[in-house]
Amino acid sequence: MRCRHLAAALALVATLCATPAQAGRTCEARPLTVQALQQGLELAERTARWLDASGAQVAVIARVGQDLSRYGLRYSHLGLAYREMRDGQPVWRVVHKLNQCGSDRAALYRQGLGEFFLDDLHAHEAGIVLLAPQVQAPLQALLRDDRRVAALHVPAYNMVAYPWSVRYQQSNQWAIETLALALEPQVRQREQAQAWLRLRDYRPTTLRLGALTRLGGRLTSANVAFDDHPGEKRFAGRIETVTVDSVFGWLERSGLGQPAQVVR
Repeated sequence: MRCRHLAAALALVATLCATPAQAGRTCEARPLTVQALQQGLELAERTARWLDASGAQVAVIARVGQDLSRYGLRYSHLGLAYREMRDGQPVWRVVHKLNQCGSDRAALYRQGLGEFFLDDLHAHEAGIVLLAPQVQAPLQALLRDDRRVAALHVPAYNMVAYPWSVRYQQSNQWAIETLALALEPQVRQREQAQAWLRLRDYRPTTLRLGALTRLGGRLTSANVAFDDHPGEKRFAGRIETVTVDSVFGWLERSGLGQPAQVVR
């Protein structure tokens, strides 16, 4: 039965090209191969089974959309996943922010696990953090509410947005600011969410980027900017930004989540 369902899904999507909304992966406009489609759907199925067995209602999940090993990073993009019942069956949905490829704009998407992993991934694995019980209930309520889930979203996108600025917002940054909104009733604006994150000891990743790398990124990519970073850090090549790896480490360190697990 599972194979028949997988074959039907492959037949349905085999003619689709890669979506123009991107996050944590390359921006090459090319059709997905049948192999990539099958691997993505199988990873989604394994992830759903793992999440169901965990008993969790909410989790943070990540994918490996591109190779970031030169920066010491594994995962490229995360989403906030929650469980709901449909026709008596559990279904996992993912809310995440995606950049409109080649532009400086982004939007929020609510997708299934299949869509989240239906991509030309660098590696077919999922990183998962199960959240603490006191985190799951308020976050699940927020994620089901279209108005609240978009409360702190801004479309101005920067792949390396500075975590303590509100000029831009990248995908992983939206996720942790939204987590702050769910857990702290006093949070109404992004500045307040960022203050909460500082108070809870979130520590961004520092990327070491030379002048030519920074200049090339700014001149050739609309979704890369450095003008929100403090001058003394920018000119020294220390670019701080929100990465999946830093979020996973923070969730465990703060007691908000368990150690990250891998599903392959």
